[in-house]
Amino acid sequence: MDPMDFADYADIEIENNAQRLPLVLCLDTSSSMAGEPVALLNQALRDWTAQLKDDVSLSHSVEVAVVTFGGQRVTAWQGPRALSALPNVSPFVPAHHFEPPRLQAAGVTLMTEALELAMQLVAARKTELRSLGLQYYRPQICVVTDGQPTDANGHATEAWRRTVPVLAAEQDARKFRLFAIGIGGISPRGEQVLEALAPKFHARLQGFPFRELLQMMSASASAEQRGAGDEIFERIFAQFKTQRPAYEG
Repeated sequence: MDPMDFADYADIEIENNAQRLPLVLCLDTSSSMAGEPVALLNQALRDWTAQLKDDVSLSHSVEVAVVTFGGQRVTAWQGPRALSALPNVSPFVPAHHFEPPRLQAAGVTLMTEALELAMQLVAARKTELRSLGLQYYRPQICVVTDGQPTDANGHATEAWRRTVPVLAAEQDARKFRLFAIGIGGISPRGEQVLEALAPKFHARLQGFPFRELLQMMSASASAEQRGAGDEIFERIFAQFKTQRPAYEG
């Protein structure tokens, strides 16, 4: 699909009055993800995109945005198109038109800045939807990393601590649901960071189970559409943590 600007997506939105579910994938593309990990991630994104489009319930309600942290910057993507560091257009794309970016791995792990950008994008999209007279389900943010947050020079940083009270308050207010997933060789210290960011929905998994992760995000989106209680989300996440192939509602 040729990259389209936001005006094109806005035209699509006018024709689609379905209640929306903004979903942000906040993905580590630092140098430790080079080689097989980023190749597996790209393949999983392609497969998941096709599955979303085939899902009648999700394809016209889920809106996908991708935020990556790698190289020397944080990048928001509108489908396959990289936007500026502080995008002045929405990166959210309706699932039935979404095409994933082709990701490459290099550089440092600016996780704190990526998560802060993801929160800003969700808040902005909710404001846009309200202005269009459209309702929305609770958004989802999923941060995925195989390391610890660093600064722009690649040094370990404690800057992530500033996000913890903000995340707690936002989630208590049901403004979004956050998943924080450690993959590959993430250290116990890295896991502790994820637990602090997402006390209810964090995991440290062996290998690079991107396919299962994205299936879990779809299952959670479906549960959100059904108005499921917290126990259902906890069950879905528990199944994901054991990497079972199917999710029960």
